[in-house]
Amino acid sequence: MKRALRLSIVIILALAANAAAHVGSPDVFLDSDAGAYKLFVTVTMPQVIPGVADIAIRSESGDVDRVRTTVTTLSGAGAYLAPTPDTATQSPQDPKFFTSSLWLMMSGALRIVVLVDGAKGKAELSVPLPSYAQRTTVMDPVLGALLAILGLILSVSMVFIIRGAFLERDREPGEAIPAGNRRASKIAGAVTAGIVSLLLLGGWSWWGQEAQDYDAARKFYEPPKISVTLDGDRLRLKPADPDWSKAIKFDDLLPDHGHLMHLFLLRSPGMDRMWHLHPERKDNGEFEQKLPAVAAGNYRLFADVVDRKGFPWTMVGTVELPDLHGAPPLGDDSGASTAAISASQKDSTVFGLADGATMRWELDERPLRAGAPMLLKFVVLDRSGQPARDLEPYMGMAAHAEILRADFSVFAHLHPSGSVPMASMMLASEKIGVANAAELPMAGMLMPGERVPPEVSIPFGFPKPGPYRIFVQIRRGGHIQTAAFDAHVQ
Repeated sequence: MKRALRLSIVIILALAANAAAHVGSPDVFLDSDAGAYKLFVTVTMPQVIPGVADIAIRSESGDVDRVRTTVTTLSGAGAYLAPTPDTATQSPQDPKFFTSSLWLMMSGALRIVVLVDGAKGKAELSVPLPSYAQRTTVMDPVLGALLAILGLILSVSMVFIIRGAFLERDREPGEAIPAGNRRASKIAGAVTAGIVSLLLLGGWSWWGQEAQDYDAARKFYEPPKISVTLDGDRLRLKPADPDWSKAIKFDDLLPDHGHLMHLFLLRSPGMDRMWHLHPERKDNGEFEQKLPAVAAGNYRLFADVVDRKGFPWTMVGTVELPDLHGAPPLGDDSGASTAAISASQKDSTVFGLADGATMRWELDERPLRAGAPMLLKFVVLDRSGQPARDLEPYMGMAAHAEILRADFSVFAHLHPSGSVPMASMMLASEKIGVANAAELPMAGMLMPGERVPPEVSIPFGFPKPGPYRIFVQIRRGGHIQTAAFDAHVQ
């Protein structure tokens, strides 16, 4: 097992190491511009690698004539060596909708290149995505038994064919079988049986080792555990798995929205307390966070980082906190205190903010369905019920959202652009090396002082049915406000 794990780490490093973005939500959603065209791209990731990714592309306008897709690595030389693109299929019922399928042949940080032709000319959009096996497939027992029987028949037949060939060699029709042939036939049959047995044993061993290596690599991509230590009012964070930390260096991360780590603390089980914090990296490579005033309880931790290859990891952990009386959060740090997640089957669509303002979830009457990509639309209203005009960029975005299933099996950190971190988008769009990545501005981010409209749309698809809580964070008048909505997905 140790050998398999070492081998998997070598493979992962060679192929541009990455991890499962988010927890329990592997698909990729991106609402972005490709030149003059506004596109909503959904990538349904395969369960195994190699596997086929299904791509759905919706154009906001009806002037797109053709869409083509291809896949490359996210960075490095492979980012410039794209295969011949495949032409996406345009829906005859909805000409704005295109679908395509691409084989993902390896694990690693990849990108899908979307090439658009239309009335406004040609354009290109790069969509970063994680490529990793989500599960290990098991052969059907009936098929396995059938293949084993056929393999045994072929092996035994091979022995008898070789034995018969030696038995009948140099013999004329009707001539008695020479004694030498009989001896040679027995020897050849025994040798062949030995060789076939060795081949079968070697194949069985090779197949088992391949399966073990594959499963070890798959487990490597599972959300890594984070070790949490409370020292007074300070949290100290480091990877819990030393083998993982050898492959993904905490001192070699890319900043995303201006921070190396986005840490989310949610009190279990009700999600009635939520903190969005940004620990600082220390000289020893660990991260440290001075906690604000936190209510006692058991907290689930989700820590987002982006490795040097441009792929996001979401690390998970738990910590038991006492009542802490720290200072109010500063800068981009924020917290929220809400009612516990509701057991009711009714979706909540209105949340009261400070100063009498409200946030409303523009949810239609249709029930929420798992596996259906959608735009979650929210609007902020001031105390008079009018669209708010005082929204400001929050870490370069109109809003940040965190979506969690009630059992914490799903966690997604999203923005109006979708599920892709801006650091990954930057690498994908610019096709540059990591050495220059941190020096470039975050393409697509809002600048300080830029006006933010009161309506926010966030692309997502709930991965499985069940109760969810949606946190939506905005900045108004210099203060970060957090709304919470409960959703029940069928």
